[in-house]
Amino acid sequence: MALAATIDLAWRNRVFYLFAAPFAALTAVFGLWPIALSIQVSFTASGTALSAAPAYVGFANYATVLADPLFLASMARTLLYTALAVVANLAFALAMAMLIDSPRLKAGTMFFRLALFLPVVTPDVAGYVVWRWLFDRSFGAINAALGELGLPEFGGIASVDTVTTAILIAELWHHAGFYMTIFLANLAMRDRALEEAAAIDGASAWQTWRHVILPQLRPAIVVNLVYATIQFLKTFTVVVVMTKGGPADRTNFVSYYAYQLFDQARYGEATAMASILFACVIALSLGAFRLVDREAPR
Repeated sequence: MALAATIDLAWRNRVFYLFAAPFAALTAVFGLWPIALSIQVSFTASGTALSAAPAYVGFANYATVLADPLFLASMARTLLYTALAVVANLAFALAMAMLIDSPRLKAGTMFFRLALFLPVVTPDVAGYVVWRWLFDRSFGAINAALGELGLPEFGGIASVDTVTTAILIAELWHHAGFYMTIFLANLAMRDRALEEAAAIDGASAWQTWRHVILPQLRPAIVVNLVYATIQFLKTFTVVVVMTKGGPADRTNFVSYYAYQLFDQARYGEATAMASILFACVIALSLGAFRLVDREAPR
């Protein structure tokens, strides 16, 4: 009975499935198939991984990776950086969205929207090369400005104490506009009558934001939280362009460490690292989604 109902539903929506089929096929071929191949390679000996008859070694590559203190340090570094980057990007994006959406900002909203969104469409490499120049301690504009103001020099990407902050700033510049746009779209759809009712009841601006506006932003928070978690767990381009994992391995995240092993033809270990990171991405994304969804009013 259930099968008949499913077939009937599929037949009534046959036009939708007809148009969706090419995209589903492309996703399977270019999205899922490479992931499956990567996982397969992680169970093979590196010397035979790319041959027609690879030698399977079971979980040996995973055991080697999990016994590697550099990988464990890299994973801890990646998780910490992801937490910092997600909080910084979402907080900044939400603040900018509230500012631009405010009726007190009567002019210039289009300018701020464009100014904050343009970095999103800027090519990654071009943007990070400019930031590398800005942070340069010998001719960078940031230290030149700090010097003019009589402030201490900023170590930028050359110091172990400031390199994480430096790439956080560069990634904030590049990504925050995307999250802000999603917050703005959600703000445009909210029920403003609730805010008028709160004002009549004497609610303060903070109480209105906390108990009326913020709950209505839950869909945008869920989307941004999950997407940002995935984005920053895979941090790679900014490391390649700005730091090459340094100084002192401070920015040697899992993606870049796996790339280094892959470049040394250690395919089995590199894909084992990638598979572990993939599992972390799935687990943390589902966890973030369930955490926010569980607190949603029913």
